[in-house]
Amino acid sequence: MKIASVKKFLAVILSVFAILTLTVVVASATDGAETPAKNPIADMFLGLFSGTNLALLGVALAVTLPCIGSAKAVGIVGEAADGLLSEQPGMFGKAFPMMALPMTQGVYGLVASFLMLMALGLFGNPDNLMNLTFAQGGYFVMAALPIAIAGYLSAIRQGRVAAAGINLIGKRPGSLGQAITTAALVETYAIFSLLITIMLVFLCPFSVL
Repeated sequence: MKIASVKKFLAVILSVFAILTLTVVVASATDGAETPAKNPIADMFLGLFSGTNLALLGVALAVTLPCIGSAKAVGIVGEAADGLLSEQPGMFGKAFPMMALPMTQGVYGLVASFLMLMALGLFGNPDNLMNLTFAQGGYFVMAALPIAIAGYLSAIRQGRVAAAGINLIGKRPGSLGQAITTAALVETYAIFSLLITIMLVFLCPFSVL
């Protein structure tokens, strides 16, 4: 991953946290006033970053970032595979597993977001989702961050290792197992992050159902 891409990614994350912090300050000031004055800007922020919207933002982060990372990674491996297949068309069967490996982070993100939606009660009684406080919504954003960030970064790194594996099997066709193993090691950290996200969802300190 290029340094410029890392800076952009961190800038987006920091911007989100800055907006959330501003919203908390505005919400605290409004709640603490005995006779709060009408403030259209404050109402806009409070409406935009309600507990419900924050929870859904967490769901979106959990699936979107890993899927973006997987899409980039599969593209990287696909380019390397096309170069190999242009010279050795019969290697598709061995190149395909390498292309499929970086797809798993997107699947992990989908699983995490689905579990979060279940925990929020969207598939049971959607009215429960409308009763979330700002703090409860923020909790689901934090719960989504492990798989969102680690899934995105590990997918791209795994794609690079898998692309190198394509070059390996092109020169040594019998090394498919070694190529898969080296690429799979990168995925371990996506699995760790998914477990933490799942634990945070199931061990939620409050009930939204």
